[in-house]
Amino acid sequence: MAYVLISGRDFNESRKKIRESKSSGKEVVFASDDDELARKVIEKEAISVLLINQEGRKDGIKQRNSGFNQVLAKTAKKKNVTVGINIEEILKAEKEGKADMLARVRQNVRLCNKNKLKMRFISKTDREKDKHDLKCLGLVLGMPTWMTKNL
Repeated sequence: MAYVLISGRDFNESRKKIRESKSSGKEVVFASDDDELARKVIEKEAISVLLINQEGRKDGIKQRNSGFNQVLAKTAKKKNVTVGINIEEILKAEKEGKADMLARVRQNVRLCNKNKLKMRFISKTDREKDKHDLKCLGLVLGMPTWMTKNL
């Protein structure tokens, strides 16, 4: 299905773009590097997918900064928002960065499974990935089979 990718740094600007794109009949995918902005958009706007970018995040000593937490998970469940994984940034990452990204995605998969949230892979470019490969990657990352059925 076709989607509109919206990314922003300001809530009012993002809200305006989301409301304009709703009339196009496409799914609204929202991506932001700011976790507070993502939370505000999920709570106040109707979006289909929240795309969580892992690039540029720094982990703490004893905790991963995956950009997704139990508060966002509960809000996403209440608003029926799907969590998106940016497949392009995983593919183009360096070795050490890729391992960290996959660990953060795995943490997000556990949170989504616990809260019964849907997840899907999103590509910013229009390249279609093989569905079988995405299902295999999802299973390796810890997605249950009910989550990988619709990838």
